[in-house]
Amino acid sequence: MKSPISEPLIVTEEENPRTANISSLPTAEVVRLMNAEDALVAAAVSEVLEEVARAVDAIVARLQSGGRLFYIGTGTSGRLGVLDAAECPPTFGVAPDLVQAVIAGGYEACYRAVEASEDDSEAGVNDLKARCLTEKDALVGIAASGRTPYTVGAVQYARTLGCFTVALTCAPESPIVQAAELSIVPVVGPEVLAGSTRLKAGTAQKLVLNMLSTATLIRLGYVSGNRMSNVQARNSKLRARAIRILMTETGLDTEAAAELLTSAAGELPVALVMAKSGRELQDAKRALAASNGVVNRALTLLENP
Repeated sequence: MKSPISEPLIVTEEENPRTANISSLPTAEVVRLMNAEDALVAAAVSEVLEEVARAVDAIVARLQSGGRLFYIGTGTSGRLGVLDAAECPPTFGVAPDLVQAVIAGGYEACYRAVEASEDDSEAGVNDLKARCLTEKDALVGIAASGRTPYTVGAVQYARTLGCFTVALTCAPESPIVQAAELSIVPVVGPEVLAGSTRLKAGTAQKLVLNMLSTATLIRLGYVSGNRMSNVQARNSKLRARAIRILMTETGLDTEAAAELLTSAAGELPVALVMAKSGRELQDAKRALAASNGVVNRALTLLENP
């Protein structure tokens, strides 16, 4: 077996000449250097926006046909996938299984490092099989180095099924790029601390994941203007936000919007459909159930039964 030390050094493992003396610098200079390096990330992401848009369009097509979106990764990359997937139901009101995250080592790895699991290429395959991945689905493999066996193996397997596969990495021409149908490769350069990809690479991955999920769910109809029309009002802050959205969307005053939200059992999409269609609670719920929770589609169903 080839020793990892004999393999060519990838960009995420290179030493950064701009931060070579960071351990001997005063605190203010340390954070200034880190901020200067972080400023390079958005520019790197701007170079891959065409690929991000292509990925979104393909993911939208899969989800419109009954598929799901999966993220898979290890370590920081896996945790970023978990974070993005977990935010989709409360932000957009979608079912928890629409956007799912798979992380090497299971959810314990979200709060405790389980590094050894990333070297097992079959483990990634088995984890996807446990989620019943099919050709209808889309899979984003997240790997800063682009060569993590767990993630590369998972992407290779998904592609053999006919699943739409995306590689999100910061290493050009890496194994995961070869494995995936489409690659998104923001090249952020060497890290502040050599190999610490939770820094610039992690930030770049977070920015791209923000775009993938948000743009996909905008395209699917879960946003009105720039308002989260399907936000789940499960605490006082979110209830206040839901009332403001109702007021903006319907022209109701604060008291009337609050009463309507209460009559809709706190469900903003139901309240919006009731207000805009003039229909009763059960009609609104049935229309939303038939339209996968998309308000405008539900309204069209009620207008053209």
